[in-house]
Amino acid sequence: MITGINHITLAVKNLEESFRFYQDILGFKPIAKWKKGAYFLAGDLWFCIIQDQNISTFQLDYTHIAFTVSEQNFEAMSNRIKHSQAIIWQENTSEGASLYFTDPNNHKLEIHASDLATRIKTSKEKPWEGLEFYI
Repeated sequence: MITGINHITLAVKNLEESFRFYQDILGFKPIAKWKKGAYFLAGDLWFCIIQDQNISTFQLDYTHIAFTVSEQNFEAMSNRIKHSQAIIWQENTSEGASLYFTDPNNHKLEIHASDLATRIKTSKEKPWEGLEFYI
C-alpha cells in the first residue's frame, strides 16, 4: 500500500538557473547539489531537479504540481514569482488563493493557500457535474 509521496523529480535544461529559481524564488531549502542535479526540502517534501536536455516543451494539459503556502505569505510569494518572469498559465477559479505559473523549464506549478477539507466543503456546497464522494 502506498503511504505518501516519497519525492518529486523534475528534469531541467539548465541546472544553475533552476537551482536559483527553486531556492531564491520559491524558497526551497537546498540539501545537496552535484554536477547534474540537486536535492531540496519544501516543507517535508524531498524535491529533486536533474539536468536532462531531453525535457518536453510546454504541455497544454492541466497536469501540474501544487505547493502549499499560508494565506499570510501568499501575496508576497505571488509577487516574487510574478517578478521572476515566470509565465502565468491559468487564472484561479477555485476556492482559496492560487497562482498557476511555470518554472524556467515550463513545468506547470501552483501555489495554493487552502487545503483538501476546504475543497471538499466548497464542492459539497456547489457540486461539479457527476461529483461523488467516498469519504
